[in-house]
Amino acid sequence: MRINLASIHVDDQQKALRFYTEVLGFRKKTDIPMGEHSWLTVVSPEEPEGVELVLEPSDHPAVRPYKEALVADGIPFTSFAVADVQAEFDRLTKLGVTFTQEPASMGLVTTAVLDDTCGNLIQLAAMNDAVA
Repeated sequence: MRINLASIHVDDQQKALRFYTEVLGFRKKTDIPMGEHSWLTVVSPEEPEGVELVLEPSDHPAVRPYKEALVADGIPFTSFAVADVQAEFDRLTKLGVTFTQEPASMGLVTTAVLDDTCGNLIQLAAMNDAVA
């Protein structure tokens, strides 16, 4: 068994597509019109046949209060692995991305948290070298 799809609820699919591709660097994999919305997925350029992230519309009535509660409490909706959190923080800050948590080393992991402009906080995480 393996993970095939993961979803993130976004306020605006086209805005999310621009952010996730043009800013974060993912690639569009699937865009199938389905009425008002699309079946819209992105993938990592490092694993184009890997897990697809579905940019899911936030239309369900339970989604907005859930997302708002997570953001209010500073809880990321999901986490993306990066090789170097500080380097990604620097790159994304130059592109105008807002971070709610700057890079912080927490023992074996370094994390930072960004606002995806579509109603979610996203954690960036990288494993640190073994702690002595």
